[in-house]
Amino acid sequence: MSILDEIIANKRKEVELSKASVNLEDLSKSAYYTRATISLKDRLLQDTSPGIIAEFKRRSPSKGDIHAGADVQTIVKGYEAGGASGISVLTDHDFFGGSKEDLLSARTAAPNTPLLRKDFMIDPYQIHEAKAWGADIILLIAANLEPNEVLSLSSLAHELGLEVLLEVHDKEELERSPLDHVDIVGVNNRNLKNFAENNVNASLELIQYLPKDKARISESCISATETVKELWNVGFQGFLMGENFMKTSEPAQTLADFYSVLV
Repeated sequence: MSILDEIIANKRKEVELSKASVNLEDLSKSAYYTRATISLKDRLLQDTSPGIIAEFKRRSPSKGDIHAGADVQTIVKGYEAGGASGISVLTDHDFFGGSKEDLLSARTAAPNTPLLRKDFMIDPYQIHEAKAWGADIILLIAANLEPNEVLSLSSLAHELGLEVLLEVHDKEELERSPLDHVDIVGVNNRNLKNFAENNVNASLELIQYLPKDKARISESCISATETVKELWNVGFQGFLMGENFMKTSEPAQTLADFYSVLV
């Protein structure tokens, strides 16, 4: 069983427990459930320079602890002040050390920046959770979803006013995924089967196939401004970066320093 398979098996159990604990009616009573979405797609398409989607992440399956004990409000507030086009917040607990509370705290700390709920979305219930917790965008990973699931989950997200980021790793995943309700297509440079292999050539190879009516982002394994510039020049508008910032003592300052060199 790959790490991805293990995560998904665990996620199915987690979702069932969540359903038993909080029903959809209670989720819909959240103050955030009726708020207007802040569009990440529009920001990325309108930016005249590379857009950074800065990620709040405490740990990962491959690296273990990255920034144990990190304070989400301090870091996310700093990300917003530092000019992040969007902010990604991990909500998976068992493998990434995230939580619902992290997303809720991030929403309070960064009220004017699009927030991505970064998790392994496999059930419509999670889309309602994302809306109730203040997210603007949800992530769908083609590697662990059938085409009909991509279509149904992305359609529901749009019904709730959320944007959709579809993540692919190769041309086959892109070609089999319905894009009707997808706003942003991301190429993940990390192999989710083992979380170890990485290669930004995945982005360079796929850019020619990504639809031009979607915002296009490159995800993971990016640390150098030169890499961002190279990917920007071939057509990517956004860059999802987490570990590069989170492994430092002051992630928000690291983002600001990165931007100062980048632009």
